[in-house]
Amino acid sequence: MAAAARVLNISPSAIAQQLQALERELGVPLIVRVGRTMRMTEQGGRVLSHVRQLLRDAADLRSIANDDALSGELHLGACTTPLMGMLPQILVQVSARFPDITVHIASGNSAQLYGQVESGNLDAAFVLEAPYLLPKTCDWLMLREEPLIVLAPARLAHRDAHDLLANEPLIRYDRNQWGGRHADEYLRHAGIRPHERFELNALNAIAVMVDRGLGVSIVPDWSPPWPEGIDIVRLPLPTPQIGRRIGVVWSRSTIRLRLVNVLLAEATAAARASSHATPAE
Repeated sequence: MAAAARVLNISPSAIAQQLQALERELGVPLIVRVGRTMRMTEQGGRVLSHVRQLLRDAADLRSIANDDALSGELHLGACTTPLMGMLPQILVQVSARFPDITVHIASGNSAQLYGQVESGNLDAAFVLEAPYLLPKTCDWLMLREEPLIVLAPARLAHRDAHDLLANEPLIRYDRNQWGGRHADEYLRHAGIRPHERFELNALNAIAVMVDRGLGVSIVPDWSPPWPEGIDIVRLPLPTPQIGRRIGVVWSRSTIRLRLVNVLLAEATAAARASSHATPAE
């Protein structure tokens, strides 16, 4: 109550009165007091998601009513790699060109974010390419292809990539996640049965573990930033293979499609600008 009062610049008692008036209008309790704390009732929880959608729609009225200027709220999702890599620069361009657009960003893994876009809770998301066909309500734009590489301590740079995978301890990129499946498939097709030591779904952490001498890894050649102060090499595979594709998925039915199109244009421009990145060595 006190926090809401501070945000709205009114007294806590005024907040309580408005809440009581809403409860009388709806005919159900929304908040109950438990000791010195407050908690939401089951009825309040059911109402909450619809209230949030009403607030988002109200924020969009300005954009809908004004065809000459782009404004409103854009609800995005992003998995870790684009959230730390390409997305900030894209948002720099979007914010500079369209200062009246407000962006809300939710983080999560790709599978979760696809579901959020399909359900309409997100307008678009920066994610890995899905291993299945998208529903007709959604569309996809690829921004970056990342080939598989072998990460190894710099002292092992003279060794062959397959030799390292077969004879050094392997720090495996989680095969249960979308990003790790291609690495697992490559090892099986190459007939390599590695000595597995660790398995995790965090590329920066894998790079640090390789630097510490805990093993080698086969991962997608992800975009910067990379951890600072590490001394590792990125070795190409004898048979090049794409490790994963990163792009944008969006809902074709979102009311904020004009804002999504602005985002797609800036994302495409950023992808073209980074297409001359240094290859694996």
